[in-house]
Amino acid sequence: MALSMPPADRCPFCDYLAGLHPVTVLEQGEQVAILVTREQRGQGHVLVIPIAHRPTVIDVAPAEEQQLMNAVRRAARAIAAVYDPGGIAVWQNNGVPAHQTVPHVHFHVAGTLPEGGTRSGEVPRLDHRRDRQASQPSSLSGPAWG
Repeated sequence: MALSMPPADRCPFCDYLAGLHPVTVLEQGEQVAILVTREQRGQGHVLVIPIAHRPTVIDVAPAEEQQLMNAVRRAARAIAAVYDPGGIAVWQNNGVPAHQTVPHVHFHVAGTLPEGGTRSGEVPRLDHRRDRQASQPSSLSGPAWG
């Protein structure tokens, strides 16, 4: 049985990587990129994605698996070093019933909020054109990142 996928004429993540829309890219290698998400659900919330378009985790190529997990770990370490949260949340959704909204596999990595957990539902969105300072967390792209 095929997963029920969200509709998309174009993939926004592929468009970001192609430079068609503004986004802050913290890291981009041959197989994986780490992006600052516009929907900040936790402290230092970033997305880890494969460069190649892969709709779900089921579609990730074996050669990408380790690179993705290593990038998730780097993001978690940087968030922990910069924000010193009580916890780190990592989540990933596949298919509409699991609340996947973009049909390109991505791992969310965020420090938990002071009251615990992360935000759900509607959250304020960063505007990468207007909120340059907020969308370029220099602390995450500095020494803690490497």
